[in-house]
Amino acid sequence: MYSFLEQNIFKLIRECSDELHVDAYVIGGYVRDVLMKRPTKDIDIVTIGKGIDLAQLLHKKLGEGSHLSVFKNFGTAQIKFGDLEIEFVGARKESYNRDSRKPIVEDGTLEDDQNRRDFTINALAIGISKNNYGKLLDPFGGLKDIEEKVLRTPLEPGITYSDDPLRMMRAIRFSTQLGFEIERKSYEAIIENKDRLKIVSQERITDELNKIILAKKPSHGFKLLFDTGLLHLFFPEMVKLQGVDTINGQSHKDNFYHTLEVLDNTASKSDNLWLRWAAILHDIAKPATKRFEEGHGFTFHGHEDKGARMVPKIFTNLKLPLNEKMKYVQKLVLLHLRPIVLAKTEITDSAVRRVLFEAGEDVEDLMTLCEADITSKNPNKVKRYLANFELVRKKMVELEEKDKLRNWQPPIDGEEIMKLFNLTPGREIGILKNALKDAILDGEVANDYNEAKTFLETKFKTLQAK
Repeated sequence: MYSFLEQNIFKLIRECSDELHVDAYVIGGYVRDVLMKRPTKDIDIVTIGKGIDLAQLLHKKLGEGSHLSVFKNFGTAQIKFGDLEIEFVGARKESYNRDSRKPIVEDGTLEDDQNRRDFTINALAIGISKNNYGKLLDPFGGLKDIEEKVLRTPLEPGITYSDDPLRMMRAIRFSTQLGFEIERKSYEAIIENKDRLKIVSQERITDELNKIILAKKPSHGFKLLFDTGLLHLFFPEMVKLQGVDTINGQSHKDNFYHTLEVLDNTASKSDNLWLRWAAILHDIAKPATKRFEEGHGFTFHGHEDKGARMVPKIFTNLKLPLNEKMKYVQKLVLLHLRPIVLAKTEITDSAVRRVLFEAGEDVEDLMTLCEADITSKNPNKVKRYLANFELVRKKMVELEEKDKLRNWQPPIDGEEIMKLFNLTPGREIGILKNALKDAILDGEVANDYNEAKTFLETKFKTLQAK
């Protein structure tokens, strides 16, 4: 008997299923995660009969604090209760049209329902009704696959992936999240069926991609996506990073695998999805900016600026949000070299002020990204960079306490400048604003209204004299 069945929620489901005289099973990811001792709050219940009836009765018994959603067109229902989400569905069998991943659904047996599951580890079911209480149904050897850490499909993998091509993304996602190996026949079927992914909406693909990115070691998933050819279909900009050119015996590093190292380094420090996206995109413009300079080797001048300009189009293509999250990623891509340059050279107050001003509240994330970007195999070089970054951080703290530069605005704005000098909107306003900003960031003028006014008066006279 499985101890989790003693939880009150399962006792109530059992009580409801017995009242309705239907067999009910907990199935899929919840069973897998319980057996693997992974935390899980999403419960899938399948009934031999109408799942909606069972959900409605359970909702009534749970009373206040539970929320029921019924989806009659799909024959499903969902209850949210505390931190639990419980999905109910009647057992069904599915068939597919070649041009769509939406199945033709009809009522079926529990065996039919298990047949339609994507992987053997997600086809496990445990009975929770009086007639089947505590009984494990494992028709495809899912328990053995959990023990051996293998991902297999219940039916022939070519059919499984062709019917619903999103399962190829899910295979790579589960492999990345769980540390499982994709069984050889299944892996080969992904390669053979990769072009079927084109019938899947980009939103669904990106949802799986984000789950891969949020895994403990996302590089595992990206390598699988690259090697199977799936990545080429929806993220060609990243694929272009792969490869090494050699001219006159001089080479550059493989920026695809460097990016994956930076992504893993970032993942080890932060769960922030958008910081991880900044890691993925920090060198995205290197293929477009690659040049070979005689006597110097390969250069990628301006890749941070061009990369930042590429971010909106990539986010648009991948159906990622085009809001402040995109702007955050764009900012970090643009600024990712700045602390690295500081760490290589003498750390001046002026340079640190500018990074603080431009990064604003995201300066810690910028520093995390920059530290993750150190992928040198030379331990002395890594040690030196990290020591210099520590000096940059100390200087940032010191100047932040003194100058309060995060989200800082100059003490005199454009409207005030127009009033002071009786100006109308135009080029002069921008010149004066930028001059004041630069003077304060360079430490030439204190962050003070009177000093700023005096500086602007002098600057205005200079402009008038020209």
